[in-house]
Amino acid sequence: MNQTLNTPAIATLFFLAEQIDWINQQGGLAWADSQTKAASDFLYDWAEQSEFASPFVSNPDHRSQVVVTIDFNDSILATDISSVLRKNGVVDVDSYRKLGRNQLRVATFAATDLEDIVKLTKSIDFVVQSLS
Repeated sequence: MNQTLNTPAIATLFFLAEQIDWINQQGGLAWADSQTKAASDFLYDWAEQSEFASPFVSNPDHRSQVVVTIDFNDSILATDISSVLRKNGVVDVDSYRKLGRNQLRVATFAATDLEDIVKLTKSIDFVVQSLS
């Protein structure tokens, strides 16, 4: 086997450079920070106001701005919500498997539009109402 180990893939470096260029074109780190803050704040606020959901991290000072984890009460299974969402094209909101909690995890990265987060919460509300 004549290959160099631990050499980064060129595609990874290419996509990193593309992402950095895109963020800079949007307004840089200040823009990225405002995007992730708006999306995560909206999702945390939605969960706090929900009858069936709550933020996994209760202390706002300790919450992630780019990955929001939402717990669900025992009246609804997060796996059922995730399954319905997946069947309808909404993917990658599954929980941290090793925690074994009844929760969904949502990325609120800079490339995630706030409008999509709003649509997600409306979809979750609809799914929960339909499953109840």
